[in-house]
Amino acid sequence: MAIASIPVSAGATSGAAAVSGALDNTMIASNFTTFLQLLTTQLKNQNPLDPLDTNQFTQQLVMFAQVEQQLKQNDQLATLVSLEKNAQATTALAYVGQTVAVNGQTAALASGQAIWSLQAPKPAAATVTITSSTGQTVYSGRYTLQAGTQNFAWDGRDNNGVKWPDGNYTISVSAKDASGQAVSIPSEVQGRVDSVDLTQSPPALSIGGQTFTLDKIKRVVRAGA
Repeated sequence: MAIASIPVSAGATSGAAAVSGALDNTMIASNFTTFLQLLTTQLKNQNPLDPLDTNQFTQQLVMFAQVEQQLKQNDQLATLVSLEKNAQATTALAYVGQTVAVNGQTAALASGQAIWSLQAPKPAAATVTITSSTGQTVYSGRYTLQAGTQNFAWDGRDNNGVKWPDGNYTISVSAKDASGQAVSIPSEVQGRVDSVDLTQSPPALSIGGQTFTLDKIKRVVRAGA
């Protein structure tokens, strides 16, 4: 006697195979209930001379159990993801109003000053170039960098002494050591976190009109430090 079979999904196999995204808990519960009803009816009305093959319905029960377990795991994973997002949102909100240092090359010129922090792994001779938001070179100069972190402050004036308007400016540093080998000089910028966009994943922090994710924050800077 053949047992009634309710298809679970085209790819449902041993080992709890991946369940189609269109198959939800309600559908599984409905199919499982229907399957048990049909199975019970067949067991009640089976032919004693041709009994039901227990292997067939056992395989069906195992398959439904595997799918149900996979759905529970998916629910648990979704819960963990939700908790992680909530944790990120809480962390991001705590930065609002704080002054932070982030990896970046673009700083805001305000009140005649823009400041970058340069990290030199070794002493180097460097050419510092500052460009405007439109890509125009506004300043270029040669400097000697010592090993370690040092601030570079620009007063907003170009090489001709003309004062440029407030806005965002980008620094680039080309450096070489004493042997003439190129040296990479990472830069950081400091700014106050004005707002946090929690609709983004991960949350996006607005700093001086620019957007940064939490992983870009290097440290929180105490006011006046």
